[in-house]
Amino acid sequence: MRNAMALGASVVLLAAVPAFAQDARFQMEQTDFGIVRLDRQTGELSTCRDEAGKLVCKPVASAGTANQGDIETLRQRIAELEKRVAALEAGMIAPGTEGLPSDEEFERSLGFMERFFRRFMGIIREFEGEETRPGQPDRT
Repeated sequence: MRNAMALGASVVLLAAVPAFAQDARFQMEQTDFGIVRLDRQTGELSTCRDEAGKLVCKPVASAGTANQGDIETLRQRIAELEKRVAALEAGMIAPGTEGLPSDEEFERSLGFMERFFRRFMGIIREFEGEETRPGQPDRT
């Protein structure tokens, strides 16, 4: 009975000071299974019960706290990958060129493309010429 009175008194105190509760770090709410405490700074939830005249609160395992280790591991991996990308970019792109090829590289690439298209067009002309010749077997 004494425990119930202490618990009831704590609930009454919480209900009596709503202005104070707005500025406080913790917000407490009465539920069917006891009191739930919300830490407004961290977002952590705890369930509280009256044990031997004292209000004892235990953290509630949530998806956020259960996955906190995984989140931290992923943050570390992202940081490492960002460092690697920055290092790769620094080595591949010369300052001021912004990743563009030099004039010599551009002309060389253009020469390759020109040779490719000339040869390709020659092959097309050969096929067109074979189709119009009478007596030639169909090679398609």
